[in-house]
Amino acid sequence: MAHYQRSGTVPPKRHTQFRGDDGRLRYEELMGEEGFSSDSSLLYHRHIPSAVVEARTWDLGDQATMPNHPLIPRHLKLHELFAGQEWKSFDAVTGRRLVLGNADVRISYVVCGETSSLYRNAVGDECVYVEAGSGTVETVFGDLEVGPGDYVILPRATTHRWVPGEQQPLRLYVIEANSHIGPPKRYLSRYGQLLEHAPYCERDLRVPTEPRIVEGENVEVLIKHRGPGGLAGTVHVLPHHPFDVVGWDGCLYPYAFNVSDFEPITGRVHQPPPVHQVFEGTNFVICNFVPRKVDYHPLSIPVPYYHSNVDSDEVMFYCGGDYEARKGAGIGQGSISLHPGGYPHGPQPGAYENSIGAEFFDELAVMVDTFRPLELGEGGRASDDGEYVYTWARTAEDS
Repeated sequence: MAHYQRSGTVPPKRHTQFRGDDGRLRYEELMGEEGFSSDSSLLYHRHIPSAVVEARTWDLGDQATMPNHPLIPRHLKLHELFAGQEWKSFDAVTGRRLVLGNADVRISYVVCGETSSLYRNAVGDECVYVEAGSGTVETVFGDLEVGPGDYVILPRATTHRWVPGEQQPLRLYVIEANSHIGPPKRYLSRYGQLLEHAPYCERDLRVPTEPRIVEGENVEVLIKHRGPGGLAGTVHVLPHHPFDVVGWDGCLYPYAFNVSDFEPITGRVHQPPPVHQVFEGTNFVICNFVPRKVDYHPLSIPVPYYHSNVDSDEVMFYCGGDYEARKGAGIGQGSISLHPGGYPHGPQPGAYENSIGAEFFDELAVMVDTFRPLELGEGGRASDDGEYVYTWARTAEDS
């Protein structure tokens, strides 16, 4: 996110001596993307950030995926994944269950109440959508208070942990990239400013509080990284707590954005999904469908037309309201629909006709479109209802 921020205490000139009140040098760390050629920030540590006193493997759990074969649309009931389980015993990192994935993006779900270990994803950026609950994301940059409807963007290799609130479970929909995640390029000026036609702007973004100094020795950090045959996990034990940053500045940092601050783009006739786009990564996009006025042409049909996204798999996570196009399919809060490329899809029977005359849709959904086929993870296979593919064959009366 090319939007300059400065927090804490930093020297007047980068890459120069910077000492604390005790006369000791601070250790400057450049956290940058694309080999010193893209966005970066400079963090100033009290201790050497490279120091490790122990390293061992971390078992990531079941990360295997299976092809969607035979090719069918699917309805995944994510709320069933943790039904009847004690949510306070799960944390936001190790409790994740892989739902869908390919070489570019992985989608997981977790219901948790336990504070996570310190964690660093060294594979790609993470976009975490908070479906319900509240908590704090503590990071090396500072803290973010988060709640329902928040997207939390965590740049690759950001050391952080999730601290849920105590009153209710924290429900997280986790989108992990194999790349970086940011606003769509068409929303940005050549210098990185969000333009006038963008559905949100810099004022809508929440950045971390000032960094906190946390004391500690022999502190464990879980690291997800590339390894033999795919993903691997490592635990690094650090001699000092990594939250030792006295200040930082730059254009690379975690931030939060609430879906309620997304201003929907509407028209006289049905608008295509790109108008709902909020973020993008390599070979995938993230869109959100928010409560909005709908098409106002006198002959408009507000629900989407049937369509074949020949280059994409479409994943819709239903997280609020009443999604008009899926009425009669059994889809509700916490559902995912997967419509794979090569399959024409659209409204359920009856929804097409019944939407005529509607003026407002009270719906909330997060969509991920991928440009490579998605496979089913352990969580996806466990939550599949097995019936969704047949729902279009029913009559409107049956649905």
